[in-house]
Amino acid sequence: MIPVRAGYLRLTLSFVFAALTLSACLVGPDYQRPSVATPPAFKEAAGWVPARPADAIDKGAWWSVFDDPVLDGLERQVEISNQTLAAAEAAYREARAIVAEDRALLFPTVGLSGSPTLSRSSSSMNRGLSATALSTAGVVTRQYQVGAQASWAPDLWGKIRREIEGARDTTQASAADLANARLTAQSELASDYFELRLTDAEKDLLQRTISGYQRALVVTENQYRAGNAAKSAMLTAQSTLSATQASLIDLDRQRTQAEHAIAVLIGLPPADLTIAPIAHWLPGPPVTPLQIPSTLLQRRPDVAAAERSTAAANAQIGVAVAAYYPDLTLSGSYGFASTALSTLFSGPSTLWSLGAVVSETVLDFGARKAAVDQARATYDEAVAQYRQTVLSAFQNVEDALAAARVLQNEQVFVAVTAADSTQNVGLTLNEFQAGTVDYTTVATAQATALAAQESLLNVQAERMTEAVDLIEALGGGWSVDEPLGLAEDK
Repeated sequence: MIPVRAGYLRLTLSFVFAALTLSACLVGPDYQRPSVATPPAFKEAAGWVPARPADAIDKGAWWSVFDDPVLDGLERQVEISNQTLAAAEAAYREARAIVAEDRALLFPTVGLSGSPTLSRSSSSMNRGLSATALSTAGVVTRQYQVGAQASWAPDLWGKIRREIEGARDTTQASAADLANARLTAQSELASDYFELRLTDAEKDLLQRTISGYQRALVVTENQYRAGNAAKSAMLTAQSTLSATQASLIDLDRQRTQAEHAIAVLIGLPPADLTIAPIAHWLPGPPVTPLQIPSTLLQRRPDVAAAERSTAAANAQIGVAVAAYYPDLTLSGSYGFASTALSTLFSGPSTLWSLGAVVSETVLDFGARKAAVDQARATYDEAVAQYRQTVLSAFQNVEDALAAARVLQNEQVFVAVTAADSTQNVGLTLNEFQAGTVDYTTVATAQATALAAQESLLNVQAERMTEAVDLIEALGGGWSVDEPLGLAEDK
């Protein structure tokens, strides 16, 4: 016959072998990326001119296409000091830690324990006992014990592995969220920067316009004193000059607000940032390279985040399904116990145990089925959100392309209007001095010219902002081929 200890040990080892064999099982559906409708080309891209290769530009530094050293320096500070990015980066590290925590569940837990115990029994509590027992009453006894304990719940049905799979997908989604937060902050900074430069250009325009209005006022005053112009003409010239001067002052408010917004985006108090003005800003939007629509699925971080969230939701179905199957827990301990330290580690003091527990829920009144239904519904919701994110991405690109085309065509006519109206101011002023027209004609020409020149600046600035929007819609310099640190999570 097999000794009891050997038979028990063999039985326990058979449980371990069975657990290792069953651990190859993985319940629940394997993930397949949901299908999305992808057009063969962008509708608004007709006639789009491909850009020259930009291999010299740093990967991810998409703002370099604007060739602005000040913008380049500001953008590089976003990665370092922006607090929204810092929060997103912390969320990413948290997600990675969850993956490591889930992976640890695949392995046994081992603990060590030790305890010295002193005890004494009272003689009054030992009435009716034998003489031997009475003789030991009131004696202090010592007990020393050390040991190691281990327990392991093998992943028979893949519940833990599905949790790891879901946590890894969530980590990848978090990395894409971080990339998306970075791209959004960079885009906002570029838009604020171009708004600031627009105010610089508008201030330069108004200063030049004010100089012209001051000369016109001198002419009007001379005409009035000579009796060749009515007082109303002089007052009109004066009010036109004052209104323009007020507009110039208001531009200071707009510029400081844009500068403050930039400071916050790079993690600085507004008082710590001063951007020197540029007297003559001549914006020139770059030609942006355009890929086929399907590349948005790889280049848009928000699309990648939505797809990874869908994968994580799919893994949770497997976690819910695994609850239908029994759980197995293996445990064991080994140690020593003795009443004297000198004999604690001797052979007779040895203690050991091996055990296995199998548990299965027999009746839960539909709780597990409800959990599976919930997981499947969550997955269906994630699929719908993923597809909606893809549709929104296509819309963003189409909108940006349409705006870029419209503004490019509009600028041609606005430029002609600005040039003609500016020339008309000089002509009408000469006619006023000659006495052939009244000053109302001059004032109208001046207002028209200023409005046309402001419209030209606005169109030029809008083209820069729309170029930023298009680059952002195309995913910036981000690529799913190199997500942040995800190679370490696979």
